[in-house]
Amino acid sequence: MIEGAGGRIEYDERGAGPAVVLVPGSCSTGAAWRPMIGAWGDQFRCVTTSLLGYGGTAERRTPGDTSISHEADIVEAVVQRAGGQVHLVGHSFGGLVALAVAIRGQAQLASLTILEAPAAGLLRVNGDCRHYRAFRSMSDAYHAAFAAGNAEAIATMVDFYGGAGTFASWPPRVRAYAVETTPANILDWRSAYDFAPSAASLATIDIPALVLRGGASHPAVQRANEIVSALLPRAELATIEGAAHFMIATHPNEVGRFIARHIDGAEGDKSQAAVNLTTACFPA
Repeated sequence: MIEGAGGRIEYDERGAGPAVVLVPGSCSTGAAWRPMIGAWGDQFRCVTTSLLGYGGTAERRTPGDTSISHEADIVEAVVQRAGGQVHLVGHSFGGLVALAVAIRGQAQLASLTILEAPAAGLLRVNGDCRHYRAFRSMSDAYHAAFAAGNAEAIATMVDFYGGAGTFASWPPRVRAYAVETTPANILDWRSAYDFAPSAASLATIDIPALVLRGGASHPAVQRANEIVSALLPRAELATIEGAAHFMIATHPNEVGRFIARHIDGAEGDKSQAAVNLTTACFPA
Protein backbone atom coordinates (compact mmCIF):
# COMPACT_ATOMS: atom_id res chain seq x y z
CA MET A 1 0.00 0.00 0.00
CA ILE A 2 0.91 3.65 -0.48
CA GLU A 3 -0.11 5.79 2.49
CA GLY A 4 -1.01 9.36 1.57
CA ALA A 5 -2.87 12.36 2.90
CA GLY A 6 -5.95 11.36 0.91
CA GLY A 7 -5.95 7.77 2.13
CA ARG A 8 -4.46 4.45 1.09
CA ILE A 9 -3.62 3.52 -2.49
CA GLU A 10 -3.37 -0.12 -3.47
CA TYR A 11 0.08 -1.06 -4.78
CA ASP A 12 1.55 -4.40 -5.77
CA GLU A 13 4.35 -5.45 -8.08
CA ARG A 14 5.93 -8.62 -9.37
CA GLY A 15 8.43 -9.69 -11.98
CA ALA A 16 11.41 -7.97 -13.57
CA GLY A 17 12.11 -6.02 -16.73
CA PRO A 18 10.51 -2.85 -18.06
CA ALA A 19 7.96 -1.45 -15.59
CA VAL A 20 4.33 -1.69 -16.66
CA VAL A 21 1.68 0.04 -14.53
CA LEU A 22 -1.69 -1.66 -15.02
CA VAL A 23 -4.84 0.30 -14.13
CA PRO A 24 -8.10 -1.68 -14.04
CA GLY A 25 -11.57 -0.38 -14.73
CA SER A 26 -14.64 0.16 -12.58
CA CYS A 27 -15.94 -2.52 -10.21
CA SER A 28 -12.54 -4.19 -10.42
CA THR A 29 -9.18 -4.41 -8.66
CA GLY A 30 -5.57 -5.01 -9.62
CA ALA A 31 -6.33 -8.73 -9.54
CA ALA A 32 -8.15 -8.32 -12.87
CA TRP A 33 -4.77 -8.30 -14.62
CA ARG A 34 -3.66 -11.71 -13.32
CA PRO A 35 -4.58 -13.65 -16.49
CA MET A 36 -2.54 -11.27 -18.65
CA ILE A 37 0.36 -11.12 -16.21
CA GLY A 38 0.36 -14.91 -16.26
CA ALA A 39 0.44 -14.90 -20.06
CA TRP A 40 3.47 -12.58 -19.99
CA GLY A 41 5.46 -14.78 -17.62
CA ASP A 42 8.59 -12.93 -16.48
CA GLN A 43 8.68 -10.47 -19.38
CA PHE A 44 7.84 -7.32 -17.41
CA ARG A 45 7.82 -5.83 -13.92
CA CYS A 46 4.07 -5.56 -13.48
CA VAL A 47 2.72 -2.94 -11.07
CA THR A 48 -0.99 -3.11 -10.24
CA THR A 49 -3.37 -0.85 -8.37
CA SER A 50 -7.10 -0.15 -8.00
CA LEU A 51 -9.04 3.02 -8.70
CA LEU A 52 -10.80 5.11 -6.07
CA GLY A 53 -13.36 3.16 -4.06
CA TYR A 54 -12.18 -0.26 -5.22
CA GLY A 55 -9.85 -2.85 -3.73
CA GLY A 56 -7.49 -1.30 -1.21
CA THR A 57 -7.73 2.26 -2.59
CA ALA A 58 -9.68 4.71 -0.44
CA GLU A 59 -12.37 6.89 -1.98
CA ARG A 60 -11.48 10.60 -2.21
CA ARG A 61 -14.35 11.90 -4.31
CA THR A 62 -17.71 13.23 -3.22
CA PRO A 63 -20.94 13.57 -5.23
CA GLY A 64 -20.08 17.27 -5.54
CA ASP A 65 -16.49 16.71 -6.67
CA THR A 66 -15.99 13.87 -9.11
CA SER A 67 -13.12 15.39 -11.09
CA ILE A 68 -11.02 12.78 -12.85
CA SER A 69 -8.01 14.62 -11.43
CA HIS A 70 -8.51 12.69 -8.17
CA GLU A 71 -8.01 9.44 -10.09
CA ALA A 72 -4.99 10.87 -11.92
CA ASP A 73 -3.46 11.79 -8.55
CA ILE A 74 -3.44 8.20 -7.33
CA VAL A 75 -2.10 6.77 -10.58
CA GLU A 76 0.70 9.34 -10.55
CA ALA A 77 1.55 8.24 -7.00
CA VAL A 78 1.75 4.64 -8.21
CA VAL A 79 3.99 5.63 -11.13
CA GLN A 80 6.25 7.55 -8.77
CA ARG A 81 6.53 4.56 -6.42
CA ALA A 82 7.35 2.29 -9.36
CA GLY A 83 10.27 4.58 -10.22
CA GLY A 84 11.69 5.73 -13.54
CA GLN A 85 9.79 5.66 -16.81
CA VAL A 86 6.85 3.27 -16.96
CA HIS A 87 4.54 1.90 -19.62
CA LEU A 88 1.03 2.92 -18.54
CA VAL A 89 -1.85 0.58 -19.41
CA GLY A 90 -5.49 1.30 -18.56
CA HIS A 91 -8.65 -0.72 -19.18
CA SER A 92 -12.15 0.76 -19.43
CA PHE A 93 -12.51 3.68 -16.98
CA GLY A 94 -8.87 2.99 -16.09
CA GLY A 95 -8.04 3.77 -19.71
CA LEU A 96 -9.75 7.13 -19.40
CA VAL A 97 -7.77 7.82 -16.22
CA ALA A 98 -4.54 6.82 -17.99
CA LEU A 99 -5.39 9.34 -20.71
CA ALA A 100 -5.87 12.05 -18.07
CA VAL A 101 -2.49 11.17 -16.54
CA ALA A 102 -0.78 11.42 -19.93
CA ILE A 103 -2.39 14.82 -20.62
CA ARG A 104 -1.24 16.21 -17.27
CA GLY A 105 2.35 15.29 -18.14
CA GLN A 106 3.48 14.90 -14.53
CA ALA A 107 4.25 11.17 -14.67
CA GLN A 108 7.27 9.68 -16.41
CA LEU A 109 5.71 7.62 -19.20
CA ALA A 110 7.53 5.60 -21.83
CA SER A 111 4.31 4.57 -23.59
CA LEU A 112 0.55 4.55 -23.21
CA THR A 113 -1.97 1.76 -23.83
CA ILE A 114 -5.72 2.34 -23.65
CA LEU A 115 -8.19 -0.53 -23.79
CA GLU A 116 -11.87 0.21 -24.40
CA ALA A 117 -12.00 3.62 -22.72
CA PRO A 118 -15.58 4.92 -22.22
CA ALA A 119 -14.66 8.28 -23.74
CA ALA A 120 -18.23 9.57 -23.95
CA GLY A 121 -17.09 13.16 -23.43
CA LEU A 122 -14.98 12.94 -26.59
CA LEU A 123 -17.99 11.67 -28.54
CA ARG A 124 -19.95 14.72 -27.40
CA VAL A 125 -17.33 17.35 -28.21
CA ASN A 126 -16.63 15.71 -31.57
CA GLY A 127 -20.29 15.87 -32.57
CA ASP A 128 -21.04 12.15 -32.48
CA CYS A 129 -24.48 12.54 -30.92
CA ARG A 130 -25.78 9.08 -31.81
CA HIS A 131 -23.06 7.19 -29.99
CA TYR A 132 -23.01 9.67 -27.12
CA ARG A 133 -26.75 9.13 -26.63
CA ALA A 134 -26.17 5.37 -26.49
CA PHE A 135 -23.88 5.85 -23.50
CA ARG A 136 -26.24 8.37 -21.88
CA SER A 137 -29.38 6.29 -22.32
CA MET A 138 -27.69 3.29 -20.75
CA SER A 139 -26.20 5.12 -17.76
CA ASP A 140 -29.32 7.23 -17.10
CA ALA A 141 -31.51 4.12 -17.02
CA TYR A 142 -29.04 2.26 -14.81
CA HIS A 143 -28.65 5.12 -12.33
CA ALA A 144 -32.41 5.68 -12.15
CA ALA A 145 -33.01 2.00 -11.48
CA PHE A 146 -30.42 1.97 -8.71
CA ALA A 147 -31.93 5.08 -7.11
CA ALA A 148 -35.33 3.36 -7.24
CA GLY A 149 -33.98 0.44 -5.21
CA ASN A 150 -32.82 -2.08 -7.80
CA ALA A 151 -29.65 -3.41 -6.14
CA GLU A 152 -28.56 -5.17 -9.35
CA ALA A 153 -29.14 -2.17 -11.63
CA ILE A 154 -25.48 -2.30 -12.61
CA ALA A 155 -26.31 -5.34 -14.75
CA THR A 156 -27.57 -2.84 -17.35
CA MET A 157 -24.09 -1.37 -17.70
CA VAL A 158 -22.33 -4.74 -17.70
CA ASP A 159 -24.60 -6.07 -20.46
CA PHE A 160 -24.14 -2.85 -22.47
CA TYR A 161 -20.42 -3.55 -22.48
CA GLY A 162 -20.36 -7.33 -22.77
CA GLY A 163 -23.65 -8.19 -24.47
CA ALA A 164 -26.97 -9.47 -23.13
CA GLY A 165 -26.55 -12.00 -20.35
CA THR A 166 -22.98 -11.04 -19.43
CA PHE A 167 -23.81 -10.05 -15.86
CA ALA A 168 -25.80 -13.22 -15.26
CA SER A 169 -22.89 -15.31 -16.58
CA TRP A 170 -20.43 -13.95 -14.04
CA PRO A 171 -19.58 -15.99 -10.92
CA PRO A 172 -21.63 -14.99 -7.85
CA ARG A 173 -18.67 -13.35 -6.08
CA VAL A 174 -17.94 -11.17 -9.13
CA ARG A 175 -21.57 -10.10 -9.43
CA ALA A 176 -21.63 -9.37 -5.69
CA TYR A 177 -18.58 -7.12 -5.94
CA ALA A 178 -20.11 -5.18 -8.82
CA VAL A 179 -23.29 -4.67 -6.78
CA GLU A 180 -21.29 -3.66 -3.70
CA THR A 181 -19.27 -1.06 -5.60
CA THR A 182 -22.17 0.46 -7.56
CA PRO A 183 -21.94 3.80 -5.68
CA ALA A 184 -18.28 4.16 -6.73
CA ASN A 185 -19.19 3.29 -10.31
CA ILE A 186 -21.84 6.00 -10.40
CA LEU A 187 -19.14 8.49 -9.40
CA ASP A 188 -16.98 7.04 -12.19
CA TRP A 189 -19.65 7.86 -14.75
CA ARG A 190 -19.89 11.44 -13.53
CA SER A 191 -16.10 11.72 -13.90
CA ALA A 192 -16.22 10.19 -17.37
CA TYR A 193 -18.93 12.49 -18.74
CA ASP A 194 -17.12 15.57 -17.44
CA PHE A 195 -13.81 14.52 -19.02
CA ALA A 196 -13.75 15.85 -22.58
CA PRO A 197 -10.14 16.76 -23.41
CA SER A 198 -9.49 19.05 -26.34
CA ALA A 199 -7.71 17.94 -29.49
CA ALA A 200 -4.90 20.33 -28.57
CA SER A 201 -4.37 18.70 -25.17
CA LEU A 202 -4.33 15.21 -26.68
CA ALA A 203 -1.82 16.37 -29.29
CA THR A 204 0.68 17.03 -26.48
CA ILE A 205 0.94 13.30 -25.68
CA ASP A 206 4.10 12.70 -27.66
CA ILE A 207 4.78 9.09 -26.69
CA PRO A 208 4.00 5.79 -28.45
CA ALA A 209 0.35 4.93 -27.84
CA LEU A 210 -1.74 1.84 -28.48
CA VAL A 211 -5.54 1.92 -28.45
CA LEU A 212 -7.24 -1.48 -28.30
CA ARG A 213 -10.92 -2.18 -28.88
CA GLY A 214 -12.96 -5.33 -29.24
CA GLY A 215 -14.53 -6.34 -32.52
CA ALA A 216 -17.63 -7.48 -30.60
CA SER A 217 -17.82 -4.39 -28.38
CA HIS A 218 -20.72 -1.95 -28.42
CA PRO A 219 -20.46 0.37 -31.46
CA ALA A 220 -20.37 3.43 -29.19
CA VAL A 221 -17.32 2.05 -27.37
CA GLN A 222 -15.62 1.20 -30.65
CA ARG A 223 -16.24 4.68 -32.03
CA ALA A 224 -15.05 6.42 -28.85
CA ASN A 225 -11.74 4.57 -28.99
CA GLU A 226 -11.37 5.30 -32.68
CA ILE A 227 -11.61 9.01 -31.86
CA VAL A 228 -9.04 8.66 -29.07
CA SER A 229 -6.56 7.01 -31.43
CA ALA A 230 -7.15 9.62 -34.15
CA LEU A 231 -6.36 12.48 -31.75
CA LEU A 232 -3.16 11.00 -30.30
CA PRO A 233 -0.18 11.93 -32.49
CA ARG A 234 1.68 8.61 -32.19
CA ALA A 235 -1.17 6.14 -31.76
CA GLU A 236 -1.90 2.76 -33.31
CA LEU A 237 -5.51 1.53 -33.29
CA ALA A 238 -5.98 -2.23 -33.12
CA THR A 239 -9.11 -4.38 -32.96
CA ILE A 240 -9.24 -7.80 -31.34
CA GLU A 241 -11.84 -9.69 -33.32
CA GLY A 242 -14.35 -11.67 -31.28
CA ALA A 243 -13.50 -9.80 -28.08
CA ALA A 244 -15.81 -7.45 -26.24
CA HIS A 245 -15.24 -5.01 -23.41
CA PHE A 246 -13.98 -7.47 -20.80
CA MET A 247 -11.15 -8.62 -23.06
CA ILE A 248 -8.45 -8.69 -20.38
CA ALA A 249 -10.35 -11.63 -18.84
CA THR A 250 -11.72 -13.31 -21.98
CA HIS A 251 -8.75 -12.79 -24.34
CA PRO A 252 -5.69 -12.27 -22.11
CA ASN A 253 -3.24 -13.94 -24.50
CA GLU A 254 -4.27 -11.85 -27.51
CA VAL A 255 -4.38 -8.62 -25.50
CA GLY A 256 -1.06 -9.47 -23.91
CA ARG A 257 0.61 -10.03 -27.26
CA PHE A 258 -0.54 -6.67 -28.61
CA ILE A 259 0.65 -4.81 -25.52
CA ALA A 260 3.97 -6.68 -25.30
CA ARG A 261 4.72 -5.84 -28.93
CA HIS A 262 3.85 -2.21 -28.29
CA ILE A 263 6.07 -2.02 -25.20
CA ASP A 264 8.94 -3.73 -26.99
CA GLY A 265 8.68 -1.16 -29.76
CA ALA A 266 8.67 1.72 -27.27
CA GLU A 267 11.70 0.24 -25.50
CA GLY A 268 13.44 0.04 -28.88
CA ASP A 269 12.66 3.72 -29.46
CA LYS A 270 14.22 4.57 -26.09
CA SER A 271 17.37 2.61 -26.92
CA GLN A 272 17.69 4.29 -30.31
CA ALA A 273 17.20 7.71 -28.71
CA ALA A 274 20.00 6.93 -26.27
CA VAL A 275 22.28 5.90 -29.13
CA ASN A 276 21.44 9.09 -31.04
CA LEU A 277 22.17 11.22 -27.96
CA THR A 278 25.51 9.49 -27.39
CA THR A 279 26.46 9.97 -31.04
CA ALA A 280 25.53 13.64 -30.89
CA CYS A 281 27.55 14.24 -27.72
CA PHE A 282 30.53 12.09 -28.71
CA PRO A 283 30.78 12.09 -32.50
CA ALA A 284 33.17 9.65 -34.08
